[in-house]
Amino acid sequence: MAKRGGFGGGMPNNMNNLMKQAQKMQKKMQEMQEDLDNQVFEASAGGGAVTVTVTGKKEVTKVNINPEVVDEDDVEMLEDLILAAVNEAMRTADEKVNQQMSKVTGGLNMPGLF
Repeated sequence: MAKRGGFGGGMPNNMNNLMKQAQKMQKKMQEMQEDLDNQVFEASAGGGAVTVTVTGKKEVTKVNINPEVVDEDDVEMLEDLILAAVNEAMRTADEKVNQQMSKVTGGLNMPGLF
């Protein structure tokens, strides 16, 4: 007579272990995200002429402009420096998030997460 269920007798325990591991990973990821959200990342452009600070939530919290680079005849250069600093700060925050995620997921690529 054939066995019923098709998965064998040990499968429910394996499934429970898998669920526990998934819950543990989810909790670690949530803790890590909260930690990253509270971190700040800073980047500069133009040799420190413009410095931008962002949070792990990717919110710009501070823009510091060296008064020596403010030239009313060249506002475009200042705008470019601000954009460069903001983009670099965001890249820095993204890199930190990706590093931390790799630690939690063991390098698995998990679509839909962050």
